[in-house]
Amino acid sequence: MDLTSDSLAIQKLDTRIASQKAAFLRNPYPSAQERQAHLSALAGMMLSYRPRIIEALNADFGTHPRAASELIEVLGVAGRAAFAAENVPQWMKPEARATDPGLFGTGKAYVLPQPKGVVGNMVPWNFPFDLSAGPLVEMLAAGNRVVIKPSEFTPACAELLREMIAATFDRDLVDVAVGGLELSKGFPTLRWDHLLFTGSPQVGRLVALAAANNLVPVTLELGGKCPAILTDDSVDARTVGHILGIKLIKDGQMCISVDYCLVPRAKLDEFVRLARMHANEHLRGHSQGPDCTGIINSRSLNRLRGLLDEARSRGCEVITLEEGGSFGPDSRGMPLSLVIDPPEDLTLMREEIFGPILPVKPYNSLDEVIDGINQGERPLGIYVFTRDQAIADQVEHRTISGGFCHNAAAVHGAIPSLGFGGIGQSGSGRHHGFDGFREFSNLKGVFVRGEGDHIDALAPPYGELASALIAAALSG
Repeated sequence: MDLTSDSLAIQKLDTRIASQKAAFLRNPYPSAQERQAHLSALAGMMLSYRPRIIEALNADFGTHPRAASELIEVLGVAGRAAFAAENVPQWMKPEARATDPGLFGTGKAYVLPQPKGVVGNMVPWNFPFDLSAGPLVEMLAAGNRVVIKPSEFTPACAELLREMIAATFDRDLVDVAVGGLELSKGFPTLRWDHLLFTGSPQVGRLVALAAANNLVPVTLELGGKCPAILTDDSVDARTVGHILGIKLIKDGQMCISVDYCLVPRAKLDEFVRLARMHANEHLRGHSQGPDCTGIINSRSLNRLRGLLDEARSRGCEVITLEEGGSFGPDSRGMPLSLVIDPPEDLTLMREEIFGPILPVKPYNSLDEVIDGINQGERPLGIYVFTRDQAIADQVEHRTISGGFCHNAAAVHGAIPSLGFGGIGQSGSGRHHGFDGFREFSNLKGVFVRGEGDHIDALAPPYGELASALIAAALSG
């Protein structure tokens, strides 16, 4: 079955799901050894296709840093698979639950994580392999079968992913559906046993609505405006350099990137000075060099330029940190810019930026910062930089976000053992590690009757035993 044509793909994708569901029913609870074999194959696939993954990323992004390709898109996924393979036998074990021996005697209760069945994965363009093969790790660890829908904005990566998967797995275990907008619209309307979507909140809402027609459970990994909060003692070269470095991963095209900085008003000029110093020492020619990821397409590049034009038109100070930096129409490179103290109604303060633009807002008090964050949508991540643990604890406990980092930004998304996801507008559900295993498992509650119980008292006709149980419960 060729899934390249949108119309053909939509017609035949349901057939592919049915075939995978039939295969699942023939083996609805794969052994730990089977799952480990699948995970080992996945890790090996990523490593063996390493050179071609690097080529495909460069083809789709114009430029894509080799180190980022290796560390994030290849080794990150392979390491995640190795971690799951090591731990899946423990994850699969039934989880005991307490029972009242006075009522249930020697009966036992436990939770059995069982596979859900056939899972769909709708992948965004910014991390074509990390967000396709990455969640596949936990889906396979949980014993599921999977169909992946890559983004139409990264066609070279999509075609390579299809080739990789076809060469590594039976199609009744993992398949790849390549297609355009119509396939993307049709994908969430089908009867999946679970669906993962990664992308914007606007599209995520449409996906959730489409899936709801079939009561398909969804995991939504969405975006948001992730703030970095600096305190007086953290406006230093190390912190500023770290924030700028994180911002330049994928040239800002990352959902957990720092979307804006909150800096003590008295330290605003120092932040700018340190940012200029860092750029002068480390970012000369960066936007036209091999370490800069290209903006995905001209539409996104023009949108980012429009954000800066709007800021300038409103009188904001816009600082291009890279000396001599300019837009590169061929490489689609874009230099990093600071926007100083933008008003809240600017587009770049209302929408996720997804590019190398960093608004810097001064503040007067920590309460002001916390109140401002809590008045907005709940972000995918919050990052606080301070040497005062009490301040970090206060921000962590008084704000709600999908993830949180102290003296770092975005690193929580790189830890295989740490569940990753959002809340509210930034998403729902988790993948990565044990949390991802549970996300893609049906947590079946099981009771095994033993001896010496009184559970017959729960059913009619009610008599002396039921009265005695009620009296004992009320007296206790």
